[in-house]
Amino acid sequence: MPETWNKKEREKKKRQIKKEKAERKQERKENKSSSDLESMYAYLDENGNLSSKPPDPRKKIVVNVEDIELGVPKHETNPEDLIRTGIVTFFNTEKGYGFIKDLITQESVFVHINALTEPIKENNKVSFEVEMGAKGANAVNVKAVK
Repeated sequence: MPETWNKKEREKKKRQIKKEKAERKQERKENKSSSDLESMYAYLDENGNLSSKPPDPRKKIVVNVEDIELGVPKHETNPEDLIRTGIVTFFNTEKGYGFIKDLITQESVFVHINALTEPIKENNKVSFEVEMGAKGANAVNVKAVK
């Protein structure tokens, strides 16, 4: 069976590709050096930037593992700091809510009848604590001050 021109061309291309591949393989063997691996290394300098040179060991900073704090540091609150004083600017006994004006910050704080420890009226001086609710600051543990 005679070979066609197309089949001869494909065989010729395959031989050429195989020959080129063998040449590249031989070239890699001849030029093989250990510096190829070292040229791929990347280092971090003391400022956190990438560098091709290894860092200077004299600039190394030793960090004690126990000194590293993870998360938010604990905030210690003093119970006396939470108690505030203010004056009742508005209080509706029928609806059961009102507002207290803080004497220090001058801000208006909402108060509900369930947060009272004793009955209060408008213009009474009161002591209270502030808790954050869904709609803002709420006064709790409200007591009249004499």
